[in-house]
Amino acid sequence: MRISEIYRSGTFGLSVEIFPPKSESGDAELFRTLEDLIRYQPAFVSCTYGAGGSTSKRTIELCDIIQKQLQTTATAHFTCVGSTREQLLAWLQEAADVGITNIMALRGDPPKGAETFVPADGGLKYASELVTLIRENFPDMGIGVAGYPEVHPEALTPQADLENLKRKIDAGGDAVYTQLFFNNEHFYRFRERCGQAGIDCPIIPGIMPITEFRRIQRIMSMCSSEFPADLVNRLEAAQDDLDAQFEIGVEYAINQCKELIDSGVPGMHFYVLNRSQACKRIFDALGWHEDQA
Repeated sequence: MRISEIYRSGTFGLSVEIFPPKSESGDAELFRTLEDLIRYQPAFVSCTYGAGGSTSKRTIELCDIIQKQLQTTATAHFTCVGSTREQLLAWLQEAADVGITNIMALRGDPPKGAETFVPADGGLKYASELVTLIRENFPDMGIGVAGYPEVHPEALTPQADLENLKRKIDAGGDAVYTQLFFNNEHFYRFRERCGQAGIDCPIIPGIMPITEFRRIQRIMSMCSSEFPADLVNRLEAAQDDLDAQFEIGVEYAINQCKELIDSGVPGMHFYVLNRSQACKRIFDALGWHEDQA
């Protein structure tokens, strides 16, 4: 099913995001995770694209396996990083040749050690240009794009960030998938501002359950998301008890998701970090029982 079709019928669109493992043991853990999660019938499983395009071929391989062996729609992440226009088109053709029909179109982060994004010679600078490239050359592809409820860290102003998002949708993006957030008010304000700007496509909240204090510390150092003080304090108080941390994070995510569902979101996109236990607990608590999602 293409992204453009998922949310049309009013059916809730659950999706999950995984990343290419770096080892055979990681592959085994990933496929155990996927076998657990596809029982909930996600609309698609998306696979990320490594820093600097380092896993671009692996992304296609994993999406191919997900579709052929697990019989679940896959969405391949795709970035502008380090590629010429011709290389981007060649990658898209390779993806299409194995039956991939959905792309998550992203500019991509600057390569490690670089402070700013610099396009490759003959390459693209913005995600909106990538969306245009896909839509012009592969018009039937479903295209997801990224949105930032708390504003992209490189954006000069919130308005400039919103205008950039609208360019991506006007170029052919089918749905917006947000960066993770932990305060739903940021999402509600973002959704309202999108409507005011004429962005009328589905806006899907991105959810990451935080079940370890060290992980929240690492994520806080990497992104600009606001972390509610009560969540941080509770995890910090339980930092010597991994089981307690897990329960705190799962409980918080369940409540966050319930509020979002009550607000009428058309779906949710879960950053599962190649693990299934927290998401299974959340899905069950929300009534998305295995084989009945």
